[in-house]
Order: sequence, then C-alpha cells, then structure tokens
Amino acid sequence: MHKIIRALALVYACCVSDSATAQAADHQAKPTIVLVHGAFAESSSWNGVIAELNSDGFRTIAAANPLRGVASDAATVSAVIGSIGGPVVLVGHSYGGPVITEAANGKDNVKALVYVAGFAPDKGESSLTLSGKFPGSTLGEALLPVARPDGGQDLYIQPEKFHEQFAADVPAAQASLMAATQRPVADAALAEPSDAPSWKTIPSYAIYGSADRNIPPALMKFMAERAHSVKTIVVEGGSHALMVSHPEAIALLIKEAASAQ
Repeated sequence: MHKIIRALALVYACCVSDSATAQAADHQAKPTIVLVHGAFAESSSWNGVIAELNSDGFRTIAAANPLRGVASDAATVSAVIGSIGGPVVLVGHSYGGPVITEAANGKDNVKALVYVAGFAPDKGESSLTLSGKFPGSTLGEALLPVARPDGGQDLYIQPEKFHEQFAADVPAAQASLMAATQRPVADAALAEPSDAPSWKTIPSYAIYGSADRNIPPALMKFMAERAHSVKTIVVEGGSHALMVSHPEAIALLIKEAASAQ
C-alpha cells in the first residue's frame, strides 16, 4: 500500500512540475505589455485592460508617465523597457502616443506599438500642432490652466466638464472619480516637437472612438494610415477614455499585436 501511495505521489509531483514548467515557458514566450497613460489620466486607467491581459498569461506594466515633456517622459519609459529582458509591446494612450513613439527608438526588444486614441507624430510634430490639423476637438474649451511655481503651467480638464469631454461613454460616477484623480500635463509637453518616429520601423496598431472629443477621429484615421497601421479599429460611439469603457477591445488588439510574427 505504501508503495502505491509513493508511486501516485511521484506521478502527481511530475505532473505538477511539468505543468509549472509549461506555464513558465508560456509566460516567458509572451511579450511584456508596457502601458503608458496620457494626459488627464493615470496608471490605474489601464486596470480593465490589465485584467484581460493577465488572465491570458501576459505580464503587464502600467508605466508612470510624468507628463512633463516628450523627450524626458520618453526617457522614463525607455528605462522601463530597458529593464525588461524580453520582447515588449508598447501601448500608448493619447499623449502617451508621442511618448511611446520616442521611447521605442533604439530598443530592439520592442516588437509592436499600439496607439489607443493616441497621437502618432512624425518628426517635428507635436500634440498641439496635430490637434489643429483637423476640426472636431473641444478640449481647449474644457481646460483649466494652473500656474506652477517654476513659471510653467499645468493643464487639467475642468471637473464639471470631464465626463462629457473625456469619458462620455463611462458611467457618471466612475467619470467623477476619474476627474478627481486626473493628472495634469505641462502645457509645454503638448507643444514639444517629437523626434524620429519609431512607427516607421516598428509595426503599429491603432484603436480609437468615433465620438472622441479630445482628438478628432479624422486625425487618428490620418495618423493610422500614415503609419501603415497593421490593423485599425474604430469603436462606434467610443470616447477618448477607451481603455476604461472598452478594455476588452483594446486587450484583443494588444494580444493580436503580441502574437504577430
């Protein structure tokens, strides 16, 4: 009887070991997903997307974006990429788009870029200049400027306008919390010209909402086509806060980018 128990225990241990090894190998084979929030948001805005990706075995990092300037913010994200010992898919929302565009330069482990309602600038372009390329943005009317002690200026979205402007397809109570936790962007960051665009050498993907009030949908269509986006998804009625209102759609696109050969 003892011999039978020992034999069964050995078989069980081998099965557990093989399963753990297989799971570890699968986890190692999948790219790490680095998510970069944009202006008026913060890292937890990716929570729904992270839950979807983690359930499928992806390692995720919601990088902190300082929102101070494209070059300096990109350097911060680039350092995160450099700490990862395997392939990476970079995902950027809104102003996070210029940040990932620059952060990917010189990083051989970045295999794809995913723009979520995000700017995909060419060299010399800024979020500000791109915003004026097509009509439709009402962001300027909703901004609240706050002077900083160093002479600069931070920009917030007025709390009472946040729901309609930024997250119209998010429940009002949730949008109210987002308005309270929004992080400001330096106005200089929105005006800072971008450097060389990594989307010219790295495959890119795009997803945006047809009802975005921050970035004109026509502009995002233009940028996706210019970057020869591998796949572009338009979410009908989607707001600027797609990562909150449509996390499943974003996660599916990221998974597609991660699995592409």
